[in-house]
Amino acid sequence: MGARRRAVLARGAVIGLLLGLSAALAPPTPAPALPAGAGTAADARPGSYTFTPGARTVVGTKGTTDAALLDPRHTYRSSLPRNGRLYYRLRLSAADTAYVPVTAVPPADATVSATDGIRVSLRDANGGSCFYASARIGAGLSPRPVTALAQREAGKALCQGAGTYYLLVERLDAEGSGAAATSEPWDLEIAPATEPGLAEAGPTTAPRTWDSATPEPLTGTPRDRSGGTGFATARPVGQGIWRTRLTPGETRFYAVPLDWGRQLHASAGLDGAPGHGYVGGALNLSLYNPVRDHVDDASLGYTGTPKSAALAPLPPVEYTNRYAVPAGVTSVRFAGEYYLVLHLSARLADTFGPGPFDVTLRVRVRGQGQAGPAYAGRPVPDDVFTVTDEDRDAALTGNTGGGTGGRVMRLVAVGGIGTGTALLLVLGGWTVAARRAHTRVNAQKPTA
Repeated sequence: MGARRRAVLARGAVIGLLLGLSAALAPPTPAPALPAGAGTAADARPGSYTFTPGARTVVGTKGTTDAALLDPRHTYRSSLPRNGRLYYRLRLSAADTAYVPVTAVPPADATVSATDGIRVSLRDANGGSCFYASARIGAGLSPRPVTALAQREAGKALCQGAGTYYLLVERLDAEGSGAAATSEPWDLEIAPATEPGLAEAGPTTAPRTWDSATPEPLTGTPRDRSGGTGFATARPVGQGIWRTRLTPGETRFYAVPLDWGRQLHASAGLDGAPGHGYVGGALNLSLYNPVRDHVDDASLGYTGTPKSAALAPLPPVEYTNRYAVPAGVTSVRFAGEYYLVLHLSARLADTFGPGPFDVTLRVRVRGQGQAGPAYAGRPVPDDVFTVTDEDRDAALTGNTGGGTGGRVMRLVAVGGIGTGTALLLVLGGWTVAARRAHTRVNAQKPTA
């Protein structure tokens, strides 16, 4: 689990414990307001998105002169008005590849068209475009978070050298659509990251062969696992069959730890429901890599009978995949947490009722793990391309805490002990319980 996500989960645990303990020990008082983005999956409602707790708020500008500076050590929150074109600023070294994913979140009650979305680009100080990408709502015609990645690749012909670069985020509103008619802004989450170059030059061509056969579908009894409501709160999953229940308009996030050399295959199925009619793009499954770059997606039309959709076969995770041409190959370029995102179209409610609907996620991970490349420095966040034993255990148990207990204790110590011994007792009991659960899971862990 990346350092940024571990810090997020630790902070969320602290907030929850402090609020819960305060409520138990103190006389009734008006509930304190949480910081922006501090919501949890428990507070989720259809269409809601959980922003990274502690994300810094920045305001985009119409020009580059006074654009706010983005630091890869932090995640940011902003907003994008109708027909908006906003700039943000970064300082990049000559050696690092920069990734700047932008997630746009339309209001849950927005009317959207298939082509509504965002476009992002990274530009040098002279206005030259390094790279651009877009993300759109799609056939489901349902407001949902969409993510597009801007990047500057070191060693490419464009945008070389250290200095100031600018992120441009543009809103794409279809002419005459309901979204274009409303002035309500879309919220943004921006999570920049950097990747260092290699210590020694290696191959510069993509692997020519890999097993592209679709594996046999997994069989067995599904295990219940609800997803998170944002990238920062994505629920860990590993190989297996996972079941959740979604109401129309909901989006859920899952994180799959993927080592170098490992290969991911995933599909999603929607169970049957009473009713008659057809909904295009009823269920959408998207895959993003550790820097939130779009890898692939699949969607299904729905008539009330069970149906599933699968992602295209993907190659094993290799550094040299970046030299391939197909986007579904070049984006599988580093180890780390890969995100599976499920969205159930809000339009389903009109034909098949309010739900919830049973959704099954099948995840298969195969291939032999390998050592990663020798980087010349550290990425930022520092373990964004790392998979740990803690991550692998969390994928089996579904626990997002993992090693969070000790971190929570340290955060409480840093913040003071105003809540006294009672808080420490609560935390201690929580940590012991987590360790016992961890021991039980290890004892029952299936062999590969």
